[in-house]
Amino acid sequence: MRLETYFQIKAEVESKSAKLIAVCKNQSMDDVKKLYNAGCRVFAENRVQELLLKAKQLPDDIEWHLIGSLQKNKVKDIVSVVSMIHSVDSYELATVINNRSVQIGKVTPILLQLLVAQEETKHGYLYSELIEESKKTEWMELSHISINGIMGMASFTEDKDQIRAEFRLLKKYFTNLKDNFSGQNQFNQLSMGMSSDYKIALEEGSTMVRIGSLLFQ
Repeated sequence: MRLETYFQIKAEVESKSAKLIAVCKNQSMDDVKKLYNAGCRVFAENRVQELLLKAKQLPDDIEWHLIGSLQKNKVKDIVSVVSMIHSVDSYELATVINNRSVQIGKVTPILLQLLVAQEETKHGYLYSELIEESKKTEWMELSHISINGIMGMASFTEDKDQIRAEFRLLKKYFTNLKDNFSGQNQFNQLSMGMSSDYKIALEEGSTMVRIGSLLFQ
């Protein structure tokens, strides 16, 4: 691990008024601790069990984000630990998160996952679906979640023009959805960009970048 890479990327991200989220998927506890000791306080995991395991062993002042898909039966385990869930892709999942948040007396920030990538392995709402979802008055009844914005991924490709177009589309969708999900929500976060494409994401308006391999190489 080269800590100078962390400091360089952090400065680059913060110069764009964005937030660096260190993705520690598949990383050793020692390497995560090194990053923590260098000052990193925002980490993310793809899997619930890995997040819970690391959260138990690491200091309490870490802000944990769940960025991978979340099964409804895992919600009860994760809500008390996370600062944000990036991967909410259905009203049903949002309802389960809300109900668990009610039980523990917490308002849980979430992001709605949008699909723009041209890959079968990626998932999330289609924009047309989310526009229809946003018209549901039932969303307003979910008093213990805060819909803070959207999350999305670009296609895994070497074509930088395609990546930029997909991020630009996500930014457009984010802007269009802002009024629909305002109200009790703080709809101000656009989570897009990973190790391979975060520079383009920042140029296209990302407020959160999720970087793993670059920080831990």
